[in-house]
Amino acid sequence: MEIFLHWLQSNLLSVFVTVFTLVLFYYYLIEKESASNLSKRYRHSIFEAQSKVFLNATQYLISGNKDLAIKEFLNAVDINRETIETYFALGGLFRSNGEIGKAISIHRSLIARDKIQESTRLRGLKELAIDFDKGGFIDKAIETYKDVLKINKDQSDVVLALCRIYEDIGEWDEAYGYRMLLSKVSRDNQSETISHILVQKAKKKFQYGQIRECLDDLESAFQFSPSVSAKILKLKINLATGKIDEAKNILIELLHENSIYTSFVFESLNENINSTKETNEIYLLKLNLLKDYFLKFDDAEVMKSPAVILTKMRILIEKNTFDRAYLFVKQWMDTSNNVTETLRVEFIKLAIRLDKKDEAIESMGIYLENINRSLTKHYCSNCGYNSDEIFWRCPQCHEWETIKFRWKI
Repeated sequence: MEIFLHWLQSNLLSVFVTVFTLVLFYYYLIEKESASNLSKRYRHSIFEAQSKVFLNATQYLISGNKDLAIKEFLNAVDINRETIETYFALGGLFRSNGEIGKAISIHRSLIARDKIQESTRLRGLKELAIDFDKGGFIDKAIETYKDVLKINKDQSDVVLALCRIYEDIGEWDEAYGYRMLLSKVSRDNQSETISHILVQKAKKKFQYGQIRECLDDLESAFQFSPSVSAKILKLKINLATGKIDEAKNILIELLHENSIYTSFVFESLNENINSTKETNEIYLLKLNLLKDYFLKFDDAEVMKSPAVILTKMRILIEKNTFDRAYLFVKQWMDTSNNVTETLRVEFIKLAIRLDKKDEAIESMGIYLENINRSLTKHYCSNCGYNSDEIFWRCPQCHEWETIKFRWKI
């Protein structure tokens, strides 16, 4: 006992420090448990509040009230400013509601955060690019989409967005590059679209008289896909360079494979080629020879197509041979069950012009029974877009070669 007391006296300070430390540790454990329970209760209350907010926001979205949905998401942000998904939802709502500036601010604030995952930052960057895109800030959209690809090149939706933008603004070199990239990161076949883009590149060079470079792009276009637009451009080049026999061969190929596009072919050929006076004279001379050849072309299978008959009729009218045009179309209509509204309307106009009232009234009666009113000459078979202009790429759905013909009433 004496030995213990002697040891205690010698080590009193150490014993005191040890006991005091144990007491503090004991109280720390008690406070930690209490704080943990409080934290759980606090988190639970936040969860309940946010759940209620999200439920209300969803109900407003379903009912189509975006303004009230945005207000609810703002409430969610006030409850817990660390909720990333709330910010994304709010940014998307602002964008769809046309409030692009607010959407941009939200997505920029997300990207600027220090403690977020890189995947979240990438997502925010992509949303910011979409904001710029929807808002019409094309340069910023392009720059931001490219920033996304610097982080991850396998973003096929981002590559597709860049393809669409460059095709919209006619930057065909860039469009070609990104379509090639899309063919690598996407499962969809891009061959036909790439062919059309190469045709657009070739058209520009053709307008500037760069025939050799134009033919190089056109050859590449055929390697990807022998599209109708590629064949028409090759036909125009052959006419401009005086190669009438080659032009005839391409025309025959088009008539057999794509007779529905016959009117588009000759409408395209009638367009000004914007070249030198000498080249224009050669072109017009060879084009008239090609039209004469087409008028004499009498393949039984090709002549079943209303588009071919319509185009022949228009060329005959263009040459002021109205009676010949009338007899030609009337004979065909009398023996065919495939008379389109377009052809019948043209025939009625011609009959009136020739003062053939009985025939005009008869055809008008048949036409009125099957009338299908429309506003434009052309429409997109994919989305229904309407236009009087020829479009190989639909300005609305951005699909290629979906154009169809109808008569404007």
